[in-house]
Amino acid sequence: MSDAREAVRAARLALACLDLTSLNADDDEAAIVRLCERAVGRSRHPLGPVAAVCVWPRFVRIARRLLREPLRVAAVANFPDGALDVARAVDEASAIVADGGDEVDLVLPYRAVLAGRHREAAALVEAVRRATQGHTLKLILETGELVDPARIAEASQLGLDAGVDFLKTSTGKTPVSATVPAAEVMLEVIAGHPRAAEVGFKASGGLRRVADAMPYLERVRRLLGESALGPQRLRFGASALLDDIEAVLCGLPASAGNGRY
Repeated sequence: MSDAREAVRAARLALACLDLTSLNADDDEAAIVRLCERAVGRSRHPLGPVAAVCVWPRFVRIARRLLREPLRVAAVANFPDGALDVARAVDEASAIVADGGDEVDLVLPYRAVLAGRHREAAALVEAVRRATQGHTLKLILETGELVDPARIAEASQLGLDAGVDFLKTSTGKTPVSATVPAAEVMLEVIAGHPRAAEVGFKASGGLRRVADAMPYLERVRRLLGESALGPQRLRFGASALLDDIEAVLCGLPASAGNGRY
């Protein structure tokens, strides 16, 4: 397959699996309305919709009002610090669900994992899992802070054993976000887990071009299988990535997007 055709195929997959995201400190209602309007416009486009819109918890009601199926509403909890505060995490996740959110992106207490406090970290994830039954729960490992592959594997195992639906790389708020080596560790743990066939993977942070998404697509295909290449089990958390996806799919010159194809 030619590079151009491979890029188009990757762009189509990335679009279908995209969590269009805005988690800026200065986000306001107007910014979220614009984000949702862009997502709604994509849902009416012949190339198809994004998977979800991901926002701060305080904007879930706005997003829910503006978005309809198949667009899903996601919001973050215990974000971005990943505190070891069970009550806070449960309250935030419960509020997301109560306000109409479909998905919760929860930050793992990764500092507790680094300190060897695995049981306490697991107890927080399990409590949020109970509070969000019937809704998609994505666990953000913050792999750029865990760093060591063994730590990433431990955190991945912890999340899967606690019943999360997705493992997610990063908050996008630390110096190192998604990396291919960290993703490979996460995917290997998923592939070896008894729940492998029902768990998904999300790459988030620093993804701006279709070319950035392609290594993750290849590894998901290789380690989880072709059936995992869809929004039920694969997500990309980004906003800038959509510009390059549209440039690739619309056959625009490189200057119209951020990549060269």
